[in-house]
Amino acid sequence: MADGKLTPMMQQYRAAKAEIPADAILLFRLGDFYEMFFEDAVKASAIMELTLTKRQGYPMCGFPWHALDAQLPRLLNAGVKVAIAEQLEDPKLAKGIVKRAITRIITPGTVIDSSILKPQVSNFLVALNWEKKRCALASLDISTGEFNVIEFDTLTALESELSRLSAHECLVPGGMLEKWQNDGKLPASRSKIMFTEVDEWVFAKEIARDALLQHFKVLSLDGLGCRELTAGIGAAAAVLHYAAENLRQEISHINRIKVCKSGNYMELDSISQRNLELVEPMYGSDKSVTLLGALDKTNTPMGSRLLREWILRPLYDKSEIDSRLDAVEVLSSDPLTLSEIMETLGVVRDLERITGRLNLGSANARDLAALSTSLSILPGLKALLEEFDVPLLREIENQIVPQPELVDEITRALNDDLPLTIGDGGLIRSGYHAGLDELRSAATEGKSWLANIQNREQERTGIKSLKVKYNSVFGYYIEVSKSNLALVPEDYVRKQTLVNAERFITPELKELESKILGAEEKSKALELELFQALRAMALQHTLEIQNTARVIAVLDVICSLGECARERRYVRPVITEENQLVITGGRHPVLELNLENESFVPNDCLLDGDCNRMMLITGPNMAGKSTYIRQTALLTIMAQIGSFIPADSATVGLVDRIFTRVGAADDLARGQSTFMVEMVETANILNYATPRSLVILDEIGRGTSTFDGLSIAWAVAEYLHDDVHCRCRTQFATHYHELTALASEKRGVNNYNIAVREYGDKIIFLRQIVPGATDRSYGIHVAQLAGLPGEVIQRAGEILGELEASSASPRENYMPQSSNLYELGRRQRARKNPSAGKNTEPEDGSYQMRLF
Repeated sequence: MADGKLTPMMQQYRAAKAEIPADAILLFRLGDFYEMFFEDAVKASAIMELTLTKRQGYPMCGFPWHALDAQLPRLLNAGVKVAIAEQLEDPKLAKGIVKRAITRIITPGTVIDSSILKPQVSNFLVALNWEKKRCALASLDISTGEFNVIEFDTLTALESELSRLSAHECLVPGGMLEKWQNDGKLPASRSKIMFTEVDEWVFAKEIARDALLQHFKVLSLDGLGCRELTAGIGAAAAVLHYAAENLRQEISHINRIKVCKSGNYMELDSISQRNLELVEPMYGSDKSVTLLGALDKTNTPMGSRLLREWILRPLYDKSEIDSRLDAVEVLSSDPLTLSEIMETLGVVRDLERITGRLNLGSANARDLAALSTSLSILPGLKALLEEFDVPLLREIENQIVPQPELVDEITRALNDDLPLTIGDGGLIRSGYHAGLDELRSAATEGKSWLANIQNREQERTGIKSLKVKYNSVFGYYIEVSKSNLALVPEDYVRKQTLVNAERFITPELKELESKILGAEEKSKALELELFQALRAMALQHTLEIQNTARVIAVLDVICSLGECARERRYVRPVITEENQLVITGGRHPVLELNLENESFVPNDCLLDGDCNRMMLITGPNMAGKSTYIRQTALLTIMAQIGSFIPADSATVGLVDRIFTRVGAADDLARGQSTFMVEMVETANILNYATPRSLVILDEIGRGTSTFDGLSIAWAVAEYLHDDVHCRCRTQFATHYHELTALASEKRGVNNYNIAVREYGDKIIFLRQIVPGATDRSYGIHVAQLAGLPGEVIQRAGEILGELEASSASPRENYMPQSSNLYELGRRQRARKNPSAGKNTEPEDGSYQMRLF
């Protein structure tokens, strides 16, 4: 329909629609409803299950304004951007069409609504930028003000960071999305991220630099730590620009930027994050099977979010780790004080997001009350922390800044029982403001006041028939009959003469009229004004409250780790810069909590240098190999986040990266088979592992034929052991018992197996890792436990006997002619670094393999 044929209101709608991104749905406020029209109505009605109707022949649908919090997530979860056009004036007072304007555009990365956000999870908007071969990722959680930027040299590191952040929306320069995809500069798996192209000029370095200087009100970026950034400046400016543009307001609560350096943290790629079930379960939704679920005893949303961050980004700095461990140690050794601190923290609400909502103008009175309650415990919390003399706890205590004046003012001002919306009245406590008390009295006691005036004036004048009345023309007035006009006092002002009576007003009556008429509306308006004054007072302390929130989050996490250590008899790991990993009596931190009616069997780990660099683990299926090697990785992560660990003792040499190759599944989205997925993940390990890495391998090569699989597994093991750029600590679980021969020819390889006890035709898995090799897999026994039919089990036993008695075994007498098989992966490393890929051993061609 042409705009000329539309009503003025619909022309206003079309104008608002033209202001927003083409892929956004416009919620247009009409009275008490949000309405959608044209193609938006068709799309939204299907997503939100709304009835699609018509208005003047064009599609429309809508919902009541108070249902916004319930309906908005449905659109966002469907990957839809939403723009909201609000009424800017009271329709009753409007002259002509009601003024409306776009007040905000909501995208997955710009959500600030507490009803949509998950308390324990950050909501990051990220921006990606490439400059030549260096990429940057800026991340911003608008709800909390957390703002970070980091630069990388590899796509793998970028994928790891995107996975760690669980980013919902990623900004890229306009026109670059398809190009970067074709150039291999975007993550292969992007199904959970909305990619949004924004104007390319926003990323331009000089423009971006000026934007950052203006936002942070500084003359140089050096003080922000951005001096050495290249691509990062453009990415950082892009997220700020996009956030402000969509929220249609200042974002002044974003007052600091943290420049992260990848070398300060252990890197956990997306595969390891998934395989180790660090924060999300691989199957189902039960968070108790994750490391986060096992360690999370936090009492605040900020603490829970921070613990998640620590787990996904362990430290790679001995002094920082020891600082955390010192704090955990003193708290866990003082259970009474620890309990008091945790109980005190239980009162604290989400200070980060409350402060964000206050600054963004979306906070309600309950937010202010929660702020006051949270700040009220700070003096007591500081007193508890004064007992400890360790640097981290001392720093936390110093940075907690109580706000007694603010707490007192909010407590005096706000009612105990507060409404959800600030426009409904009932916010301010009686006795706080004399004018407000009068307005409330006028609204509730107006009739009583009028009756009192009437009685008083009857007495004063002696006119018993005097009445106080009201009409819409004159308002309140005093009516006196003609026969009593001689008794009318001089201060009465004649307003109207009737046949049998006259009407008068007095200054007092007109003053009372102004109080009574609209007293409720005036009361609500004054309450809103007083609330805004409280909000403004709180905003003056934004920086102090944000800093306090951050250190409270750290304290909450330290207390959580301390409580786990105390309750579960964890021990403090010794952190060293030597290349070793020695654990005595280690236990799986998650599995031991979920076992019923049995205790977890502890195991040792010995990876202490050249002579013990690779543990080659053989043994039966279902015996616990996979659990054991995952346990090693989890305990290492726990140690490097500053946690005590479930063990008798542990010495952990700093690990720069943990690689895992466990399990296998098709990746249909990328068109990759199980075996290809396994090889891609293995190639990633061989290309990027360093001598400081920890590699966890489970069943390499099982997705292909026996000879191929064994050859690949052998070559991978040799490469990890021999290559000068690798030589990392490795646990290699395998069914290929032939690999145990490596221990006799490789100095750093040692054989281990899972102990089994046999009773006749029955076996018991002891779950114990013991030195030595084994040549039995007990696969038929496991098949029997799985419930295969008896005749199948019997026939399998017969076939196994025949194979073992004959030379038909595909593995019989298998031994590579040389140790040159670590050619696997070397070619790819050579492409990146020609000198690193040179093979110092003669290539006699005895066994060549090309997989890449």
